[in-house]
Amino acid sequence: MEVDGFVFVNGNEQGRKNDTPPVSDRILSEVDAFVERLRDTLWPLNRFLHENPELAFEEYKAHDALTKFMRSQEGWKITPSAYGMDTAWVATYESGRTGPVVSFNAEMDALPNLGHACGHNLIATAAVAASLATAEIMKRHNLPGKILLFGTPGEEGTGGGKIRLLEAGAYRNVDISLISHPGILNNSPFVRTTAFARLEIEYFGHAAHAANSPWLGINALDALVIAYNAISTLRQQTMPSDVIGISITNGGAAPNIIHAYAAGVVVIRAASSHRLKQLQEKVQSCIRAGAVATGAREGIKVIQGYADHVPNRVLARSYAKYWNLLPDIPGPSIPPEGQVTWVKASTDQGNISYVLPSVNASFAIPPGPNRGQPHSPEFEKISGSKNAFDRALRVGKVLAGTALDVLRKPGFLDDVKSQWRRDMEEIESQTAAGLI
Repeated sequence: MEVDGFVFVNGNEQGRKNDTPPVSDRILSEVDAFVERLRDTLWPLNRFLHENPELAFEEYKAHDALTKFMRSQEGWKITPSAYGMDTAWVATYESGRTGPVVSFNAEMDALPNLGHACGHNLIATAAVAASLATAEIMKRHNLPGKILLFGTPGEEGTGGGKIRLLEAGAYRNVDISLISHPGILNNSPFVRTTAFARLEIEYFGHAAHAANSPWLGINALDALVIAYNAISTLRQQTMPSDVIGISITNGGAAPNIIHAYAAGVVVIRAASSHRLKQLQEKVQSCIRAGAVATGAREGIKVIQGYADHVPNRVLARSYAKYWNLLPDIPGPSIPPEGQVTWVKASTDQGNISYVLPSVNASFAIPPGPNRGQPHSPEFEKISGSKNAFDRALRVGKVLAGTALDVLRKPGFLDDVKSQWRRDMEEIESQTAAGLI
């Protein structure tokens, strides 16, 4: 019985199961049912994206299809070609009451000659499902706040559509950023990625005939080969998490001349942005060594890539909770709380994670017979499958649950932001101590 707000339990009632499910379960049940009603509508959209792959910043078909779809949803305001980019877009849903601002990112671009071998069609599908489900529950329960769904172009390569959006102020006053990424190995919301940069190198020498008067020349190709070998030697003393890749893009002209020009590309990855800077300095020393040894003049164009991704453990805990509440949990299991999932790829979501709390959740789709991973022809094929689509919908439901924790739970966003500040302080401290 209840007296003055207090509940008194009779002895024979102790241990009786409460028939009322927890709020999280009820919210997730509503999200689940709503997304399932969208299934037949989202599947053609997902297929269209997969069957019409477009390269970075050329996602015109994807832009038009996604903005058209979002325009058909009640209560959403759509901004096409946003923030000075033809293929960026924003869909906004506002409750009309001041509250937290949650954002989702929908990637759209594909890979040269490989189509959607990185599964960006699934990323977009999950983000759309999550956004619509979050808005629906906001409406039903009269929750304050705002949702921003960003169409983020140019993630592949070094373009960084999210970086351009950041620089243009798109994420100003946004409280959290949520995104997902498919693979075949991990189901995890606590994902770290690598930082990377691209160095485009050139050597300028002096041509001469290799038989008649080689002493008159300066061999640019020799300079590049010396740099290549110096970098290969450097690998012996790099950290296990460091990755250096080199290609020769111009190996000179005819074999019977001293080469006046040679060029190459070096891509470097490291576990943190600070370590990347250290590695870049070492690599640039190797490049300069080629010039010093041969007398050639070097040119180095540094194209800064993406920062490492710093996941927010409070948001990750919420994601894991909802992942495990949904029925038919697919493998592999989500790792124990606080256990980092390292992914050696890079993403411009990493840059966002240094500005506001972020989750970049990995999810595993059923693999092909050869277990081809992202950026393989086999992964391109399976990313368009119905099974992969099913996993993307599951992720959309879980992302919605996480966003709704931010919107409806008092103090939750404060915990998220406090954790983010601690993470940034720890990175700053470790950087000052030379630990990362």
